[in-house]
Amino acid sequence: MTHSNISPLRKIYDWTMDLAAKKNATWVLSGVSFIESSFFPIPPDLLLIPMVLANREKAWWYALWCSVASVLGALLGYAIGALLFDSVAEPLLQFYGYAEKFHEFSEGYNEWGVWIVLIAGLTPFPYKVITIASGATGLGLPVFILASIVARTIRFFAVAGLIYVFGPSVRNFVEKRLGLVFAVSLALLIGGFVVAKYII
Repeated sequence: MTHSNISPLRKIYDWTMDLAAKKNATWVLSGVSFIESSFFPIPPDLLLIPMVLANREKAWWYALWCSVASVLGALLGYAIGALLFDSVAEPLLQFYGYAEKFHEFSEGYNEWGVWIVLIAGLTPFPYKVITIASGATGLGLPVFILASIVARTIRFFAVAGLIYVFGPSVRNFVEKRLGLVFAVSLALLIGGFVVAKYII
C-alpha cells in the first residue's frame, strides 16, 4: 500500500501510536486530561487507549497521570464556576448549549451533587459541565474533590486495565476496523453531550 492510499483515520491512528513511544507522551496525555475537565471537548480516553495499546507496560502509569491531571483540571473547572461564572463559565455553558437550563438545574444540584460528579466522572458525560456547575452552585469542595478522585481513578484505571488484559486482541480489532471504532467513539462523545443537554 502506497503512502497516498493510507486513509486519514489510519494516519491519525499511526500518529497516536508513534506519540506513545515518545518521551513527552505522558505530558501530552496529562495535558489533554487536564483541559478536558474544564473546557476541552475531547475525552482523554481517545489518547489513553492507543497509548496503552502501543505500550502496555506503562498502562498503570498512563492511568495514574490521566487521573491526577483530570482531578487537577476539575479543580480549575470548579474555580471557573465559583469565581468566574459571568465572564468565563456562562460563555462556556452557552458554547455547549447548556446556559438556558442551568439556573433551573442548579437549584437542586447540591442535594445530588456528589452522585452527579461520580456518574459524570465515570461516563462519557461531558465532565467539564459538572466541574463548572459544582463551583457555580457551591458544592462542598472536599466532597467534590473526593468524588472526582474516586470517579476519575476508577474510570481511567478501568480503561487501562481492560486494554492491558485484552491488548493484543483489542489492537487487532482496532487496526482492522478503524472506521467502526472511530464511529462508535464519536457516537459516545456526541451522545454524552446530548444526554447532558436534556439533563441540564
